[in-house]
Amino acid sequence: MNFDEFIIALPKIKNIPLPAEASQFKMSPPYREKLIKLQAEKIKNAKQSAVLALFYPDLEAQTKLILILRKTYKGVHSAQVGFPGGKVEEEDKNLMHTALRETHEEVGVHPKLVTVYKEMTQVYIPPSNYYVQPYIGVTNQTPIFTKQDEEVEDLLEVYLSDLLNENNITNKIVKTSYDVEVEVPAFQLNNHLVWGATAMMLNEVKDLLKATL
Repeated sequence: MNFDEFIIALPKIKNIPLPAEASQFKMSPPYREKLIKLQAEKIKNAKQSAVLALFYPDLEAQTKLILILRKTYKGVHSAQVGFPGGKVEEEDKNLMHTALRETHEEVGVHPKLVTVYKEMTQVYIPPSNYYVQPYIGVTNQTPIFTKQDEEVEDLLEVYLSDLLNENNITNKIVKTSYDVEVEVPAFQLNNHLVWGATAMMLNEVKDLLKATL
């Protein structure tokens, strides 16, 4: 989609109710409800984090979204695709500040270049006991991305048209952080599988944008 058309339509999302869990649950792994029930007490002390769905124009003025492929490490989100973002630090003024700071650290886009349009629906992540607050943001210039080598393996520049394409939703067998193989709904984007909490948040973004574009 042409970025000029996107940026004209985008402000409409401010006045549209969030699709919320109805949208997120379309991409929810089948075991999620069971895990949440098992962790009812743990959830009360869940940690806070924030991520940014950042849209931008590429050099051909087409609208894209930046996602990151995390490094392989000993952790629950090893080698997974996600949004730029991370946990709250003491210096953060609020969750939006967290999302912008982490995006700057992970992909090199300065907060001053980003306009945040919408706060999306929080998602709880059972394996890591985090509540994640997603935001939709835009930078009007083509970014010069700089990835954080310590945490980011690769940057995935996804066309908005690919995100909106229903044919890019599939089902795949994946091994969870609990070392169990299950079939989950997923996005197939840039030859990568996007599933779990990221897919849930991404689907809400997709459904919200589809209501405006």
